[in-house]
Amino acid sequence: MSIVQIKHARRGQRTKASGDARVPGRMPANIILIVMCALWLVPAIGLVVTSLRTNVDVARSGWWTIFSNPAFTTDNFTESFAKLDIGSSLLTSFAIAVPSTLLVLLISAFAAYAFSWMRFAGRIPLLALVVALLVVPPQVTLAPMLQLLSALGLAGSVPAVWIFQVGLSIPFGIYVLQSSFAEIPKELLESAQIDGASTFTTFFQIVLPVTVPSLVAVGILQFLWGWNDLLSPLIFLGSNSGESPIVLLIANMVQSTGTGQNLLVASAVIGAVVPLIVFFVLQRFFVRGILSGSVKG
Repeated sequence: MSIVQIKHARRGQRTKASGDARVPGRMPANIILIVMCALWLVPAIGLVVTSLRTNVDVARSGWWTIFSNPAFTTDNFTESFAKLDIGSSLLTSFAIAVPSTLLVLLISAFAAYAFSWMRFAGRIPLLALVVALLVVPPQVTLAPMLQLLSALGLAGSVPAVWIFQVGLSIPFGIYVLQSSFAEIPKELLESAQIDGASTFTTFFQIVLPVTVPSLVAVGILQFLWGWNDLLSPLIFLGSNSGESPIVLLIANMVQSTGTGQNLLVASAVIGAVVPLIVFFVLQRFFVRGILSGSVKG
C-alpha cells in the first residue's frame, strides 16, 4: 500500500470516528425534538379523529377511544357543506387571501427594487420609516381605517379587507425582499443595461426569477395570514355578513349553541387543509427565502 493510500485510509478512519463521536451528542437533542413534535401533533390528530366521529360518539367518549373501537364516518363533512355553506365561505377566504397576497408581492417587490438599486433623495430615511412601521400594532389602525373605508363606501366588502391587510403587510414584504434584492450581483444588472434592457425588463426577467425563494416566503406568510385572519374580516365585513370567510364562520359556530361539535370540528379541518397544502408544497422555498440576504459572501 502506498503512502497516499495509507493517508487516505487514516483520514477516512478519523472522519468516521469523529462522525461516530458526534452521533451520541446529537441523540438528546433529537429525542427532545421528536417528543416536542409528537406533543404538537396530538391536538391535530385529535381534531382529525373527532371530525370523523358521530356527534353521539363525541359526546360519549374521548377521541383516543377510536384506537380500541374504530368507527369512522364522513357525514360530518357532507353536512358541513350542506347545512353551513362551507363552500361559499371557502370562496370568500380565497377571495381575500389570493388577491391580498398578489398585491403585497407586487407592491413590495417594486418598492424593494427601488430601495435596493435606485438612487433618490431620502432613500435611506424612507426605508428606515418603512421598517419602523413593522412595530405598529394592527389594533391601533382599526378605528381610523374603519372610518376611512366607511366614508369611501367600502366597509362591508372584501376590498376593505384587502386594503387593511395589504397596508399592514407591505413593510414586512419590503424588509424581506430588499435584503434579498440587494444581494443580486451588480454586474448582472449592468450587463442587462448594456444589452439595452429597460428597467421593467430587468425587473421582471432578471430580478424576480433570481429572487423566487424570497418571493415565495413572503407569499406563504401573507397567504397564511390572509386565510387565518379573524380580526379584519370581523371588523370590516361584520359577523353577520353574507361574505364570511371560513375563519369567521367557525368563530360564529363556536358562539352558537345549535351547532354540534362534530360539525364545528369538521369545518375546522376543512379550513386548515388549504393553508397546509400551500405550506407543504412550497416549504422548500420558505427557509431559503427567509434566510436570503442574511449571510454576506
